[in-house]
Amino acid sequence: MTRPGELKGLLDAVQRFLGSFGAALPARFVTPLLDPPSSRPLAARRLPCLRFLPTVVDAAPGESESLVTRFVHLAPSLHWGQTYSAADLGADFLDRYGWVELVGTRGHFASESLAAGFLLLGPHTLYPDHHHEAEEIYIPLTSGAEWRKGEEPFRQRRADEVIHHAPNVPHAMRTGEAPLLALYLWRGGPLAQRSILNGVSS
Repeated sequence: MTRPGELKGLLDAVQRFLGSFGAALPARFVTPLLDPPSSRPLAARRLPCLRFLPTVVDAAPGESESLVTRFVHLAPSLHWGQTYSAADLGADFLDRYGWVELVGTRGHFASESLAAGFLLLGPHTLYPDHHHEAEEIYIPLTSGAEWRKGEEPFRQRRADEVIHHAPNVPHAMRTGEAPLLALYLWRGGPLAQRSILNGVSS
C-alpha cells in the first residue's frame, strides 16, 4: 500500500500540473481539487498493462515529465481498475488497458463531485467509440496517440493538450508504437458509470 505522504505528493503534483493551464482548463474541473479530499486506504492492485510503464517516461514531453515520473514511481502500489471484460473487448485489449482513480467515489482520495485519474493504453491498441453522461477532459501526458470525437476522423493530439468531451458525445483513442498515459477528469454525471460501448451499456 502506498504511503499517505507519497499519495499526497502525487495529488499535489496533479494540482500543480492542472494549475499550469490557466484559463485553458475550465475552473469547474479544477476547483473541486483545491479543497483537500480525504484519503481512503486502498490495497495495491496490479494489471498486465503496467509492463508498459518503463517506456512511458520516454514518451512524455518536458511539461509533463515531472508528473509522469512521479506517477510511474508510485504506479505499482496503486489500485488499478478496468471497466470492461474480455467479453466486451477481448482479452488482448484487457492485457493492454487499465486506469487508476486518484480522486473520486472509488479513488485513493474521496470525492463525490469529481473523478480524476490516469488512463494507460499499451502500443497498437484501439479504445473504441464509447460515451457516458459525465462531462470529461483528457490531457495526454505522452505523445503519439490519435483521438476521435463524434463524427470527426482520428487525428493525432499533442501531449499536454486539453481534450474536452461533452456529455454523451462518442469518442475513441488509438495508439501507435508508443503507449498512452493520459490524465482524465470527470464531472457532472455518475462518477462510477460504466461507459456505453458500441451502443450497448457494458
